[in-house]
Amino acid sequence: MKIAQIAPLCEAVPPRWYGGTERVVAHLTEALIDAGFEVTLFASFDSRSRAKLVPCREQALRLDASPLKSENAAHLAMLHEVRRQADGFDILHFHVDLLHYPLFEHLADRTLTTLHGRLDLVDLPALYKCWPQFPLVSISHRQRQPLRGARWFGTVHHGLPPELFRQGAGDGGYLAFLGRISQEKRVDRAIRIAQRVGLPLKIAAKISDADRCYYETQIEPLLDQPGIEFIGEIDDAAKQDFLGRALALLFPIDWPEPFGIVMIEAMACGTPVIGWDCGAVPEVIDDGVSGRIVRSEDDAVRAVEAVARLDRAEVRAAFERRFTAQVMAQNYIELYWRLLRESGKSYRLSA
Repeated sequence: MKIAQIAPLCEAVPPRWYGGTERVVAHLTEALIDAGFEVTLFASFDSRSRAKLVPCREQALRLDASPLKSENAAHLAMLHEVRRQADGFDILHFHVDLLHYPLFEHLADRTLTTLHGRLDLVDLPALYKCWPQFPLVSISHRQRQPLRGARWFGTVHHGLPPELFRQGAGDGGYLAFLGRISQEKRVDRAIRIAQRVGLPLKIAAKISDADRCYYETQIEPLLDQPGIEFIGEIDDAAKQDFLGRALALLFPIDWPEPFGIVMIEAMACGTPVIGWDCGAVPEVIDDGVSGRIVRSEDDAVRAVEAVARLDRAEVRAAFERRFTAQVMAQNYIELYWRLLRESGKSYRLSA
């Protein structure tokens, strides 16, 4: 089977720093190759993959310092190239939300679209009524709730290569916050929780231009308090020590998080997660095994002591059972075969 993976051009595949969608595409692509499939990756030139790379932009958009760049133009040019090569693939797997719909209506039965973002935007239901023929994949069951009438084809949780992280000792004596600084991620909650339990908090987070004002006015003044350390954005290599030595990861979100890949990164390090009962959190955390699901700051304060007693080997085992790249790839492979069966198409044998 010949599969095209079409990634966003915002980050390289995998991202050098923060980045969710492109990281998932990277892990899925490599796992599909390990499973014997022929994969072509449409992404930026600075991507790294064993797949055949079709470079669609010289550099990922976020790393390009030029003020004269167009995200729309870059993605439309990439989709034009995907369409030009489309007959060479059995499956076209898109990760660019809805950008490709007008261009691939005639090929919808050979496409799979994984939606990586929030779906409770007011304009989306009308749009999905315009293109009901595209098979969609959600990254959690919770994510799809605002679009119940869409053509949902399956739900596939994200996964990581098991060798990417190893179980850590949790011997750093601190709580961790990993991700990005934004109002819905609620790092302010994490700061208050750490102060209430008397533990240091290390914050490894991206600050985007869109969130700069929020950071400077609401978060930066809190960073001068004792025990609060802002590290900034970190790469995968730094995550091992950062997460592996943490007592727990705080995930105090205030929005319908579609998945939350940082939770499984922590679990891969054997680090339990304290996550708000919001979005996909109840689908990811096995309450009492890989962490605790909480509904208030008081709950979270109590949970810190509870998760300290959890077996870190069991946290790692929960990750290995449910969230490896191999598990993710196998779930997608089943959807690929089902898509071909339902479309009545034969498939091309890899050369």
